[in-house]
Amino acid sequence: MNEQYWENLFLQFGETIKKEGFKLPSVSAIALEKQDPFRVLVSTIISLRTKDEVTLQASRRLFALADTPKTMLGLPPSVIEKAIYPAGFYKTKAKNLLSICEILETVHGGQVPASSEKLLSLPGVGIKTANLTLNLGFGIDAICVDCHVHQISNRLGWVKTKNAEQTEQELQKVMPRRFWIPLNELLVLYGQHICTPISPWCSKCSVQETCPKIGVKKTR
Repeated sequence: MNEQYWENLFLQFGETIKKEGFKLPSVSAIALEKQDPFRVLVSTIISLRTKDEVTLQASRRLFALADTPKTMLGLPPSVIEKAIYPAGFYKTKAKNLLSICEILETVHGGQVPASSEKLLSLPGVGIKTANLTLNLGFGIDAICVDCHVHQISNRLGWVKTKNAEQTEQELQKVMPRRFWIPLNELLVLYGQHICTPISPWCSKCSVQETCPKIGVKKTR
């Protein structure tokens, strides 16, 4: 898989997404409204185990009340819970968000750190959240692997892995760095609408003729 392979593949994916008119993933939409690492971090946390449309509206409701660590610390947990409901595990997320804001204020001068290690030390922040914050909040190259990226990467034969952590490590070996940031947004959209977990829409896919369809048992 040389540079031209990735270039052509990303162009084909992009053309399909444009043709179909798919909406941006929720966190990408939030980042586009205002490139702010804190907003990206918060909306990514809200997005975990939560549908895109719920994440987008929940994030906007919360940011209408507070969009900095300092102002968010002024909100009672119940207010944050109400703002982000019905996001999955909204009570736990509200608690984690307040803990994160406290750490950002006391340890990091009110700023989100541009470091994977420091982000991973925050409550409720895993590697996906850390990498997406680096990507969309700071423009730092990192491969953000969620269920869609993991699944499609294996279906296309880029990697042969069992979990997201392994996928991230293996993709770093084969994918040029300039594709690391756009990878998540592209494959999330593709995974939501075309390369779905069950019975993918191969008839609509721009790369279906060359895709090995590894692990796919039924298509549409």
